[in-house]
Amino acid sequence: MVGLGMVLQQEIMNGLLQSKIDAAVAEVNNARNAAVSSLAGADADPTTLRDQLNRTLTELGRPRNDGGAQGSTAGVFEPVIVPTRGGAESELAVGPIGEVPEELRERVREGWVSRQYTTVVREGQAIPALVVGGPAITATDSFQVYLIFLLAGEQKTVGVVQRTLLVGGAVLSLALTMIAALVAFQVSRPVRKAAGVARRLAAGDLGERMPVKGPTEITTLARSFNGMAEAIRAQIRQLEEFGRLQRQFTSDVSHELRTPLTTVRMAADMLYAEREDFPPHLSRSTELLVNELDRFEALLADLLEISRYDAGMAELQAERMDVRSCVISCVAAAGGLARSSGVQLVTDLPEAPVVAEIDARRVDRILRNLLNNAVDHAEGGDVRIELAADADAIAIAVTDSGVGLRPGEASLVFNRFWRADPSRQRRTGGTGLGLAISLEDAHLHGGWLQASGAPGEGARFRLTLPRRAHELLQGSPLPLWPGEDDDDLGTEGPTGGDRTTITGLTTGPHELIAGPADGDAPSGADAEPPSRAAENRLAGRLGGPW
Repeated sequence: MVGLGMVLQQEIMNGLLQSKIDAAVAEVNNARNAAVSSLAGADADPTTLRDQLNRTLTELGRPRNDGGAQGSTAGVFEPVIVPTRGGAESELAVGPIGEVPEELRERVREGWVSRQYTTVVREGQAIPALVVGGPAITATDSFQVYLIFLLAGEQKTVGVVQRTLLVGGAVLSLALTMIAALVAFQVSRPVRKAAGVARRLAAGDLGERMPVKGPTEITTLARSFNGMAEAIRAQIRQLEEFGRLQRQFTSDVSHELRTPLTTVRMAADMLYAEREDFPPHLSRSTELLVNELDRFEALLADLLEISRYDAGMAELQAERMDVRSCVISCVAAAGGLARSSGVQLVTDLPEAPVVAEIDARRVDRILRNLLNNAVDHAEGGDVRIELAADADAIAIAVTDSGVGLRPGEASLVFNRFWRADPSRQRRTGGTGLGLAISLEDAHLHGGWLQASGAPGEGARFRLTLPRRAHELLQGSPLPLWPGEDDDDLGTEGPTGGDRTTITGLTTGPHELIAGPADGDAPSGADAEPPSRAAENRLAGRLGGPW
């Protein structure tokens, strides 16, 4: 728009000036002819010559019926006559000779009819002017005739044109902007409607559809979008139905297996009680049968628990309690497995009570799964259990010094039936659902269960729970790895992250809970059961039995 205005203004100015030039050249030719006629046979006397020059100057400036002077199409002008004798300009020039540029006078001396723009001063104001000149030669003398045309009128005309173009351009730009905005609004309205439908569809309103109306392109888009939405709804409903059937199948099978499993369990227990009377191979078979029944019952219980989570039927039964008691009981329960595996369990518990609203059964299940997993992968090293709390959250970390986690495995350990090394023999005979259930238990509290580790440097699992059930967690009292901030580990939210480098364990108050039996340990009837012995040793930290 600005460029168009500038081009239009320039064209108007060029047209005005060209018309002025054409008329001025015609006028100077008329003035030359008039000067030749008036000054033919001019007297050589300077005084007489000056009088003749003044009369000629007055005659050139007088209006004529043929359009000359004041009636000229070139407009008002001021004439100048310069006599030249003997090839030199005399001092008898009449008119404002000082306003004629020297360059123009030089070209006229050479015999050319020429023009030049200049600036003259009138009433204290600088006014643009066009000066046109040419030679006028008589039989005895030669003269230079110049006409000075003031361009004040043209300047005003150009100013009016500029203002008109400026105002018109502004109005036109505003009108075009409004038209463009209106067109854009009309064109984008179907797109905005489609975006709104897409947002509602993504939010779960699978019945949303675009109206099929408007231009051909919009109706084509609407039909394609509606077809896609219908296909997505069909797929989602099919997947929901498959999921429902799967959950129903798992639940039904689990429940239906309980009756025959109870019968088999009763028979197996009877056989196990009489195994001393069996031949050795039958006695061993009875023991294997009971062990596998234990695993099968555990798997069945885990499947039922998973099915409750899948069906959204899990409920949190939270109560205020000292979390240390859960840690102590779980460590005591894992003591026997730790002894048999040559693993030492080391605790780091606060002296003061750590009270929080938790579902003790679920937290106990989480800790047992973490401890059994740590003992199973500790490779004979230590397993460290830490408990810490702040004003908003409590955290329990279980760290082993075993095989660790390879890059990418920290996000996989909570998958159902996932194992880092399927060929590796487990001591605890897990079902493959323990960590998956533990993660669901943590989420039910509104908490996090995270993993971190590095190959050959152990693994660390951190459980973080809010002090008040379902409150939003802002952080954890324990780092995901000792000595490092969570930001350094690249963790975010409840999924944790992989470690590539780790630091050594931090030091602090700790107590050996269970480990390989030494030579001075009591044996036989004088020895306490491993779990009860551990409980009694730990009870001393809390000021008495629990």
